[in-house]
Amino acid sequence: MTKIIVNADDFGYSKGVNLGIIEAHVNGIVNSATMMMNMYAVEHGVELAKKYPTLGLGVHLVLTAGKPLLEDLEGIVDQNGVFLKQTYWYGNPTEASVDEVEQEWDAQIQRFQSFGLTPTHLDSHHHVHMIPVLQPVIAKLSQKYDLPVRISEQHAIDGIKPFTDQLLTDFYGSDIPLDYFETITERIKSGVGSVEVMVHPALVDNHLKNGTSYCFERLTELDILTTAKLPSEIELVKF
Repeated sequence: MTKIIVNADDFGYSKGVNLGIIEAHVNGIVNSATMMMNMYAVEHGVELAKKYPTLGLGVHLVLTAGKPLLEDLEGIVDQNGVFLKQTYWYGNPTEASVDEVEQEWDAQIQRFQSFGLTPTHLDSHHHVHMIPVLQPVIAKLSQKYDLPVRISEQHAIDGIKPFTDQLLTDFYGSDIPLDYFETITERIKSGVGSVEVMVHPALVDNHLKNGTSYCFERLTELDILTTAKLPSEIELVKF
C-alpha cells in the first residue's frame, strides 16, 4: 500500500486560495497544505486551519514573492524592499546573502508557531530551497526544528529527512489529465512507500487574479481534486 500526501501550496496567499484549499480538503483528496507566512491572508488561513485540524499544515518558505517579515535586509530584496524574483535565485546568486535567507526563513517558521500551530514539514515557494546555495540553509532549519522537507530526486539534500519517498510536480498547468489520480500508479515508482503530489487549488479572487499568472487553472485543479477517486492500492495519509 502506497501512502499519498496531496499537498496544496500557497495557503495564506489570499482568502480565495485558502477557501479553495479547504474545499479541496473537506470535499476532496487534499490532506495537507503549506502556508506562506508573509502573505495577505495568513490570519484568515490560521483561523481555517484551526477549524479543520485534519488538514496537515506545514510552512511554505518564501523568498520570491512579497516582502520579508524582517526589516533591514539588504541582500535578498530590491530597492523597494520586495523579495528578489526567482530569475535571480535560479541564475547565479553568488552575491546572495545566505545568512539573511536563514534569518528570514527562521522568522517565517517562528511566526507559524506563534499562532499555536505545529508544522508537519517544510517546503518553499518556487522550490528555491532546492537551489544548491540554499540547501545548507534548509538543512540547518530542518535539523533545528526537527522537520522533514520536500525534496525531489534531482535535488537530494544532505542532512534532512525527506517528507516523502517521491515527489510529483506534474499536477500543474492548463492540460492536467482529468483522470490524473485514477491513473496515478503509472507515475509512482516501484517500491515507493510514500509519495507527495504538489497541487494549487483555489477559488479565484481579485488578490489572486492580480498577483499571479497561474490563476484560473486553479479552478480546474479544484474540480479534479474534489471529484478524484484514488486506486485501491493508494491510501491517503491522515494527519
